[in-house]
Amino acid sequence: MAVIVELTIDSESFDLGRVTAVSNGVHIELERVVPTGGEVMPFFWARGTDFEAFERAVRDNSIVDELTAVARVENRVLYRVSWGGTTSSLTRILTDSEATILEAHGNDPWTFRLRFNDHTGLTEFHNRCQEENLEFHVERIYTLAEGEPGVYNFDITDEQQEALVTAVSEGYFEVPRQTTLSEVAERLGISPQAASERVRRGADTVLRKVLLSQSAADLS
Repeated sequence: MAVIVELTIDSESFDLGRVTAVSNGVHIELERVVPTGGEVMPFFWARGTDFEAFERAVRDNSIVDELTAVARVENRVLYRVSWGGTTSSLTRILTDSEATILEAHGNDPWTFRLRFNDHTGLTEFHNRCQEENLEFHVERIYTLAEGEPGVYNFDITDEQQEALVTAVSEGYFEVPRQTTLSEVAERLGISPQAASERVRRGADTVLRKVLLSQSAADLS
């Protein structure tokens, strides 16, 4: 089943983020299109005022071959960018894990909403980011069905969610286990005791929400 992940990531982790982080007064948002030529992040909207300075700074970047203003609507401009030979780690990882960018915006940090074909793709993304030392913060993770109205609100903390996502992605709950709590703790940069507490409390809250709510529904 397709998995949706909402996360934040530093602008220095990918080409578009680095290139457009040239002005505090300009906000960037990816255009929601699927390019037919297989390009990654070729279109983006810029919202601001001093577009001339912004365009000069972007064009002066060595990894930009060409920047074209496609449309201008009030205080927004739609740009198409042609990249040079350099491709950021994040761009490669998104391509290799077959992730679809549903939404992305920001300056620093950026917010991404990504769709993966299944949990395998999400695990690939997570592992590759770890290998490339790309740090990101997971805000939310859910399936397409869970994203619909009326789904569970698990009420777990951000720290518990991050620990659970890491544990699941690394295979802690698999049989046999593919990782240990100590390794999960190392990924998170916390102590094994803290990792154990976050995973156990988070898992307990989620399971109670799902199993006890379902049991009550069956009895009603």
